Amino acid sequence: MDPDILIVMGVAGTGKTTVAKGISTLMGWTFAEGDAFHPQANVDKMHAGTPLTDEDRWPWLRLIGDWISEQVDAGESAVVTCSALRRVYRDVLREGRPNVRFLHLHDDQELIAQRMANRKDHFMPPSLLPSQFATLEMLEPDEPGVLVTVHDDVPEVIHHAIDALGLVPPRPTA
Repeated sequence: MDPDILIVMGVAGTGKTTVAKGISTLMGWTFAEGDAFHPQANVDKMHAGTPLTDEDRWPWLRLIGDWISEQVDAGESAVVTCSALRRVYRDVLREGRPNVRFLHLHDDQELIAQRMANRKDHFMPPSLLPSQFATLEMLEPDEPGVLVTVHDDVPEVIHHAIDALGLVPPRPTA
């Protein structure tokens, strides 16, 4: 059976990491934090409140794509976070990787800004949220994936995501 690859996407502050870790744990899949693939120059730029350019993003997206390919080659199902705000970015991540599906976490800008204001120790400042919403291109009907709102608490969001994706967590063995 081919491994499942799930990219949890959306603007900053939607809970990509928390939801992806929850799905990873429930499904027994490998997890990767997409932000960990950023070179230090990108992190420094975002920390300073400067939005990334496409030139900044291409190498980062390719590194995530390489990681996905490694998981597929190893026969491992996996979940990785990545903002993947534009269709062209998602196309890079899917290129030659038919196992990839997207979980787009989304809600209104005001709710997400409130959540970002309460975060601690994250390099992405709330001041960049408007630029993320301006860049965001919603999943199109021909893209493999689902949209889940993040209005509910985390366990509910994870439950909605699992249902929307048609995933069935393995039963614990006694």
